[in-house]
Amino acid sequence: MYLGLAGKRAVVTGGSKGIGLATAMQLAAEGADVVIVARRPEPLEEAVRQIKEQTGRDIYGVAADVSVQTEVDRAVEEAAKRLGGIDILVNNAGTSAAQPFDEVTDDAWSHDIDLKLFAAIRFTRSLLPFMRQAGSGAIVNVTSVGGKTPSGRSMPSSVTRAAGLALTKAMSKDLAADGIRVNAVSIGTIRSEQIERMWQESAPELSWEDYSTDSRHGIPLGKIGEPDEAARVIAFLVSEAASYVTGTSVNIDGGKSAVM
Repeated sequence: MYLGLAGKRAVVTGGSKGIGLATAMQLAAEGADVVIVARRPEPLEEAVRQIKEQTGRDIYGVAADVSVQTEVDRAVEEAAKRLGGIDILVNNAGTSAAQPFDEVTDDAWSHDIDLKLFAAIRFTRSLLPFMRQAGSGAIVNVTSVGGKTPSGRSMPSSVTRAAGLALTKAMSKDLAADGIRVNAVSIGTIRSEQIERMWQESAPELSWEDYSTDSRHGIPLGKIGEPDEAARVIAFLVSEAASYVTGTSVNIDGGKSAVM
């Protein structure tokens, strides 16, 4: 399938590892020019090296704290200068935080909302002038299936992710007249540093393949997902192949979620 990503200019937040890194890798492999944003310079530099090595393309990294508007503005300005504009934004910054309701402090709520929800708001707001200038754009907000079907002991992440889904739908309606599409992906169990820690703590005697395919995870497709499996869906959503898709969320969870 022709994705039409060659020459497109993309910014990926949380791009130094996991789904963010895999997405930047996929976009670069499809011919896009990519800037990845992350808070820590060392992992950022390593991610840039990996992408360049595997795709042969020039990739740029910008270190920025997504919770600070001035740093977001600086990152966007630097990305736009490097790329000559911005066509694609993947809002992927964030970590998992899951506790029972009565154990979540005000500071924990504020931190989670700031990191996940407001980071997406800040980046989108900051780069909108560049997309409007281009007359088109594509944004994907990376959320979680927990935002659709929250379980117990899932706060504050499940609540923040639900807000991210509402943000996606509302933005898609506001920005459609500018030719800007806004979608979300709702992530299930995808291999990450956190998942690997769970593996080592709960079943270190198993190989990754055996742990991933263990029936205890309750995943209909029979295995834990890999970051590149999420990245391919994200690449589709920001591509010309999805030119009539906006305001929706795609579950990437191996069929585990009870909702569409």
